[in-house]
Amino acid sequence: MTPAARVQAAIEVLDLVIEAARSNGAPADRLISDWFKSRRFAGSGDRRAVRELAYAAIRACGEIPESGRAALLLLAQDDPALAALFDGERHAPEPITPDEPVARPGIAPAWLEESLADSGVVAEEAAALLGRAPLDLRVNTLKADRATIELPLPVEPTVAAQGLRLPFGTPVEQWEAYQAGRIEVQDTGSQLTCEALAAQPGETVIDLCAGAGGKTLALAAAMANRGCLIASDADRARLSRLMPRAERAGVSIVETVLLDAGREGEALAVWQGKADAVLVDAPCSGVGTWRRNPEARWRLTEAQLARYVALQARLLDLAAMLVRPGGRLVYVTCSLLDVEGARQIDGFLARHRDWSAALPHLPAGRPRGQGLRLSPFHDGTDGFFVAILTRSC
Repeated sequence: MTPAARVQAAIEVLDLVIEAARSNGAPADRLISDWFKSRRFAGSGDRRAVRELAYAAIRACGEIPESGRAALLLLAQDDPALAALFDGERHAPEPITPDEPVARPGIAPAWLEESLADSGVVAEEAAALLGRAPLDLRVNTLKADRATIELPLPVEPTVAAQGLRLPFGTPVEQWEAYQAGRIEVQDTGSQLTCEALAAQPGETVIDLCAGAGGKTLALAAAMANRGCLIASDADRARLSRLMPRAERAGVSIVETVLLDAGREGEALAVWQGKADAVLVDAPCSGVGTWRRNPEARWRLTEAQLARYVALQARLLDLAAMLVRPGGRLVYVTCSLLDVEGARQIDGFLARHRDWSAALPHLPAGRPRGQGLRLSPFHDGTDGFFVAILTRSC
């Protein structure tokens, strides 16, 4: 493909991403992958160039753009070489005309930028949400240790106890260490939120919103594969992916529980008041994951955010019922919005007078309300809020 043809391809890909964002369709990475499957003529260099151009445009646009062309024109405003490729030649985009629509630059849609600002996320910290994320690994201590593990490429240790860092795109899934379950892909911030729970061997621990089980596996390793570890979720497809991962990791203490949305308490009634610790990795806006999914900020609406906030409060109340006297609850969201973090904890403590909060003792993060906030700008992790709550004896 010529450079101009790559620009036109990026415009077509962006049109698909924009339409999917408006209709809650497939994520950008899947759309781009599918687009190239039907265009075998594109080589690896073409695919990489088109993908990078498309993602650069996604990151640059605050509001959802009118079209893929409008998004690329935003980049072309500050890049004369890119603008020159709009020449109308074969397979190239049509020449730029005066007054045609150009996307608006920014961090996010205006209402969401205001919410970030109200939560103290502005300037460089806000811009860092749209940077490029590295690839972080967690060494599985059931099979290996960070100090002695041998990997095909040099790695950088992170502040997590078993964390390692590699450049974005490193194909670790092809490594023997990954296939043998000695390493897992997990952001350092995610690893730290599991460390906050301080799960111990022999305890009864519940991962209330386990999803596909990334944090569940980290908890199992912290427990030395001894005790009772319940992984529950309302998403059958995601939860079904946990047990094959657990087998690869050498984890045998996990029991999965499929929840019925709105009736979660019934499925978990047997553990009411018996859990030593509960992790609530609650569904949220995902603001802290924009480095990996930048188009997600176009999908979020104020109504959806309100639904997340209501669900988080309900899950916190459910988790409180499961914890034994003297036990602990760790609340986590991959969001930097106070309404999903510090304010949730304030609301929980107002509803539950027999609970108290304490700041997690972690090697990263900054206090926010009665919890800690991890951010790409300050900590080099995905964005998280984490708080520790303890039930009185």
